[in-house]
Amino acid sequence: MLSPQGFRTRIQVPVAEDEHDFLAAMRDSVGLHYPWVTAPKDHAAWQRYMKRLERDDETGFLVRRLDDKTICGVINLSAITYDALCSAWVSYFGVAGQAGKGYMTEGMLQVIRHAFDKLGLHRLEANIQPDNLASIALVQGVGFQYEGLARNLLKINGEWRDHERWAILSEDN
Repeated sequence: MLSPQGFRTRIQVPVAEDEHDFLAAMRDSVGLHYPWVTAPKDHAAWQRYMKRLERDDETGFLVRRLDDKTICGVINLSAITYDALCSAWVSYFGVAGQAGKGYMTEGMLQVIRHAFDKLGLHRLEANIQPDNLASIALVQGVGFQYEGLARNLLKINGEWRDHERWAILSEDN
C-alpha cells in the first residue's frame, strides 16, 4: 500500500516474510504492551495471527517507516461487519523505541481511510482500558469520540477488564 503524501509511514498487510522482524519487535516490546495487550512473540502465535487474518471479518496492518521499513506498530480491524452495522473493532499496539514519534498516528489515519474508503465501513470502534493513557491519546488525536464504559468487556492477561468505548464515524472524517 502506498503512503499518503507527507507521511513517514505506510501500512502493509503482514506476509510470511515479515515473521522474523515482527517477532523480534514484539519480544522487544513486552514492557510497552503489558498489561494492555499480549502480542504474538513466537512462531506458533505468529501462525495463529496470520491464520486469523485469512478470515473475511479480519484484516491487519503493519505500520512501517518508509525510509528503512522498520515496524513501528500493528493495527487490526476485527469483527468487520457489513449490512446494517457496517463497522469494525480497531486494536493496535506500538513497538518499543518507536513510541511517541507519531508513527502510530500516521498508521491509524491510513487505516481509518482504508476502512471508510476501501472497505466502505461506517463506524470504527476502539475499546481501551481506562488507564491506557497513550492509547486513549492516540484515538482522541485522530478523531475518535468517547462513548462510555463497558464493564468487564475483554479478558486480557487472564483478567476481565473494563474498557472505554471510543468510536469514529465515516461522516466525522
